[in-house]
Amino acid sequence: MGGSIAYLLLLTLLFLNPLVKLAMYAARNEFYSHILLAPFISGYLLYIRRRMFSCDYRTSLRGAIPMVTIGVAAFTVGILYRKTLSFNDCLTLAMLALVTLIAAGGFLFLGSKWMAAAAFPLGFLVFMIPIPDAAVNCLENGLSHASAEAAAMFFSLCGTPMARDGTVFELPGITIRVAQECSGIHSSLVLFISSLLASHLFLRTTWRRAVLVAFVIPLGILRNGFRILVIGLFCVHVGPQMIDSPVHHHGGPLFFALSLIPMFLLLWYLRREEQPRNLPG
Repeated sequence: MGGSIAYLLLLTLLFLNPLVKLAMYAARNEFYSHILLAPFISGYLLYIRRRMFSCDYRTSLRGAIPMVTIGVAAFTVGILYRKTLSFNDCLTLAMLALVTLIAAGGFLFLGSKWMAAAAFPLGFLVFMIPIPDAAVNCLENGLSHASAEAAAMFFSLCGTPMARDGTVFELPGITIRVAQECSGIHSSLVLFISSLLASHLFLRTTWRRAVLVAFVIPLGILRNGFRILVIGLFCVHVGPQMIDSPVHHHGGPLFFALSLIPMFLLLWYLRREEQPRNLPG
């Protein structure tokens, strides 16, 4: 155990520069605000599950070698192409290298049994890794179109007259476009992370955990579609100036909080179904 702690401290020193850059980047970038919490959540999960971990520390080269290979490759690519890669993508490679080398140290010093028991807490460190720019662009594009589909459904259900061309809605008195910046990707990512944590902490069966996590994907899309509906209805019935209202620019946390209600209701139901029931007689 002492060797693993020393190894972790050494890695922290070696990656201190990219870690400082990552902290500063996450502090000023709302999309990556969760990154600052990821290592602390991982540490907390390790602490509360500490009694489940095996004390039979045996080196597992079979697990360590692939992790070292990925880590060294990511670090090397980041160094070789740092002048052509974006700042975000350089951090992606640096943090991928760090996380995989941490996993490699776990296999080397603590063994495969310990790593199997700590798979979720250590796996949670993946949220320290910034998403590559190309993947963010693809996700934003996909979510903006999916949100437009959800908004179109809500407008139809409300009986609001509209003409639609892709992500552009022509409503009475105003035309609105669901831009990539309005995709709700940050709220959807935080909702996804919340569902992972909740399923791990409160559910025992794998399939119920999968149900909860899968549920939040369409939930995030519907939440963003509902937000578009609310903004659109304000513009139609109050005035087009409502496009610049706080509901549009600062309403994200409110709609995120609303999306937590169905998630926790499903969590409550799934947890209740896991509880043993007393048979009559």
